[in-house]
Amino acid sequence: FVSQLRVLVEECDGYFYPDVVVVCGEPQLTDSRPPSLLNPIVIIEVLSESTEQRDRGEKFACYRTLPSLQEYLIVSSSAYSVEHYVRVTPDKWMLTIYQGSDAVLELPSIRCSVPLREVYARTDFVSPTHL
Repeated sequence: FVSQLRVLVEECDGYFYPDVVVVCGEPQLTDSRPPSLLNPIVIIEVLSESTEQRDRGEKFACYRTLPSLQEYLIVSSSAYSVEHYVRVTPDKWMLTIYQGSDAVLELPSIRCSVPLREVYARTDFVSPTHL
C-alpha cells in the first residue's frame, strides 16, 4: 500500500500514514471509516526536511510497539541511502545502512531484494550528495 492506508498504533493512541506499507496475507483492518491497518510487516518512510525528525523519533517509537512489524526503512530523498531496521527480538532492532547506487537492499521478512538503483530510478537529486 502506498501512503493512502493509515496504520493504527494502539499503544500510542494514534494513526499514521506511512509512505509505503507491506502486509503478508490478509490485511487486518478496523471497522472505522476510513479503515486502519493493524498488521503491517514492513513500513517505509521517505525522508524530507519537514518529516525527518518525526519519522526517526515519534513514528519509529510507536511503530516498534506493533507486534506484526518486522522491518522499518528510512529512505533518504537526497542520496542513495536507506536505513534498514530489522526486528531481532520483541525489543531489539538491528540497523543496516545501504548506500550507493550499487547496493542491494535485502528485506528478509518478505524474501525480497531490491537494488537501490531501482529504488531511486526516477529520482533527480537536488543536491550533489548522491553516491
